[in-house]
Parts: sequence; structure tokens; C-alpha cells
Amino acid sequence: MTGRSLQRLIGVTVAATAATAALTIPATAAVAAPATTTAAVATAADVDHETWQRDCRAVMAQALPYLKERIAGAPAGEKQAVVLDIDNTALETDFGFSYPSPANAPVLEVARYAQDHGVALFFVTARPDIIKSVTDYNLKHAGYKVSGLYVRSFVDLFKDVAAYKTAQRAAVEAKGYTIIANIGNSATDLSGGHAERTYKLPDYDGQLS
Repeated sequence: MTGRSLQRLIGVTVAATAATAALTIPATAAVAAPATTTAAVATAADVDHETWQRDCRAVMAQALPYLKERIAGAPAGEKQAVVLDIDNTALETDFGFSYPSPANAPVLEVARYAQDHGVALFFVTARPDIIKSVTDYNLKHAGYKVSGLYVRSFVDLFKDVAAYKTAQRAAVEAKGYTIIANIGNSATDLSGGHAERTYKLPDYDGQLS
């Protein structure tokens, strides 16, 4: 995680904690939107939002036909899952500051198809567990059905990110799921196996977290 990303994440934590502190969200009730704190738009250097969205759509245009075919041809009884990174994968986090962060639209479209057809969505992130609850709320508010959210504990903060994320995918498999796709925007999101297909969104040589 870059210094810029860490500063943004701290900002999200403060805003999210303040917003959720004022809310009581019943576990089974529809989620209501909290107050939104918005600052001036800050795009990643030399990358505009329109270009990023176009490039994300190009990747997801490859993922969706595969998922449709793979889901339709699932063996009887197979528990299918898709694993997603969060920052600049499931959610927009480097294009403006707000809480809840909006969904990355091309990824949400693919995720919705999967979840509407019985595929579980698991999220594996390098975010620390101190903001697990606000991250879970953000994902659900954005339209994702969260079957599992893996965040880093204090001990995990000292582990290699790629190794940590690989271990979490292995944990999903240990629950009996077949991970039919893994979506992220960094090599650390996708390396290490434990997924039938991987789809890499742009990070523009590390400009996006």
C-alpha cells in the first residue's frame, strides 16, 4: 500500500467511523445510506476517471462471458465463488474521497451477475481489521452480497501481501468452494494460484493502490 493510499485509508476510517457511529443498522434490515463526507476530487497522477473506467470495462468484457459459461456448466452440487480485491477493484477509492465509496461499475456488473446466479462473493483486502465493519457496510451499500470479508490482522501486517492473499483464497477453498475467478488490480491480488481464472484491472504501474 502506497503512502497516498494509506493517507486516504486513514481518512476513510475517520469519516466512516463518524458516520457509522450515528447509525444503528439492523442485521436483517435494508441498509440506509449514512451521511457522506466529500472532499475535492483527487485523481491518481496522469490517470483520469473516464480512462480508468474504459480500461476496467475492457477487462470485465472478457470476464463476463467466461463466468456465464462457467456458471451455466457447473457440476451438480459445486459451490462456486468469485474473489475480489477492494481498493480500485470492487470500489473506487483513488478517484475522489467519499464514504461510502462508490462501486467500480464494470466490476459490480459482473459481480451482480455472479451473485444473482448463486455464486458467493469473497473479498480479500490488505485493509486492516480496524475498519472491517465499515468496509463490510460500504461493500453492501454499493450493491455487493458479501459472503466473506478477509482483512489483515495485526500479525498479517508483517506478512508479504501476496502470501497473505493467497492464504485467504486457500481458506475459501477449505470451506468447500471452487474459486472460478479472482479479480484484482495488482499482481499481489492474483499471484499464488487458488483460482481457475484471474482478471487484472489496470493500476498504471502502481499509480492506483
